[in-house]
Amino acid sequence: MNAIVVREMSPDDVQAITVIEKASYTMPWSETSFLSEVYSRHSITRIAELKDKIIAYICIKQVSDEAHLLNLTVDSAYRRQGIATMLFNNVRNDLRENGCRFLYLEVRASNIAANKMYEKLNFRIVGTRKDYYLNPRENALVMMLDLSEKS
Repeated sequence: MNAIVVREMSPDDVQAITVIEKASYTMPWSETSFLSEVYSRHSITRIAELKDKIIAYICIKQVSDEAHLLNLTVDSAYRRQGIATMLFNNVRNDLRENGCRFLYLEVRASNIAANKMYEKLNFRIVGTRKDYYLNPRENALVMMLDLSEKS
């Protein structure tokens, strides 16, 4: 099997990323949203490639010692193979090196697969955001990872 390569996201990747995004979400990010993260000095953006095809991406915004996981998505044809975990672990090391202590995220309460993955990565639920998601309307679980703990 060919190796998955993780690299920095570039503006040239955004068109392919938005194809995955639109297939994955009822309210997908726009190309402009991804470009904003690519160009932000506070963002960490990476993609995972297999045979020069983008199969996953992650966007995290870090300010001081806190960060927010904004988007972590794997192409549906490649899910449940550990790619999201691999991509996340790649970024987690950078966050620690950058002095980040806490990482937060929101996830749909009904997204059982994502919730389980985040729990395996040692995130814990710290709150709920009522009606955070639209189309369909749903609460978000707020999860936090303490990066100072070894995992």
